[in-house]
Amino acid sequence: MTAEVPASTGEGPLSPAELAELESTLLPGLERHHLRLLAHGLRTLQAIATADTTDDDGPRPQSGALPTLDAIRAWTAHQPSIATDTAFIEALSGQLQATGFQLAQLAAELDRPPLSLELGDLTAWATREANQRLSQPPPGASP
Repeated sequence: MTAEVPASTGEGPLSPAELAELESTLLPGLERHHLRLLAHGLRTLQAIATADTTDDDGPRPQSGALPTLDAIRAWTAHQPSIATDTAFIEALSGQLQATGFQLAQLAAELDRPPLSLELGDLTAWATREANQRLSQPPPGASP
């Protein structure tokens, strides 16, 4: 059994409540956009890991290690809306792998497996990033 990306209904791996939670942050636009991308990537990688561990009892949710690039490629190739577009499958797989690397770095700071991250962890990270960016003087400004 393979988890699928919902067809053009506007749905995705994030629930409406999760999207509202992300949008309710007071983060600047850049960090909020990055937060949405990371959250989408996290939920997609969790879905891939879950699909990769389905057995006779159904899917087993995963909160551990990231799926391999081969598992990502296999999952994306089974998505009806992109199944025939091999170039897009490769590009999406690479982007999901890159997102996984970023999630792994954040998870390592928290001493946790990457797929155990929650939206609150991502929001806290994005807030730190925004605070750091906004506290730096603009390029070319004198100290």
